[in-house]
Amino acid sequence: MITSEKHSGGFTTDVIVYVILLAIAGLQIILAYSSSGGRELMARMLVVAAAQALIAVLFFMHMWWERRSLLVSVAVVSLFVLFAMQYSWTDSFRILRMSPWAH
Repeated sequence: MITSEKHSGGFTTDVIVYVILLAIAGLQIILAYSSSGGRELMARMLVVAAAQALIAVLFFMHMWWERRSLLVSVAVVSLFVLFAMQYSWTDSFRILRMSPWAH
């Protein structure tokens, strides 16, 4: 990091982000005990978990203060890895049904 750049993070920022993450965890508990179920609950929990992960990565891994090009490249690579992992699910289900080479 160049010395002329201003690093605005500190202990108070970490504490504020930690409290926000605790509040989001409380929101997840409230959502889990809500009356909604099935796909609606899963969609809500995934959105909240993605927001929580994004906040944790941006602040606790100090990605917020890095150059935006690094942040974008890390995001693109991470999404590529996640999509590549999803590619093998269909093969796993085919093997589960005991027909590994069926068309």
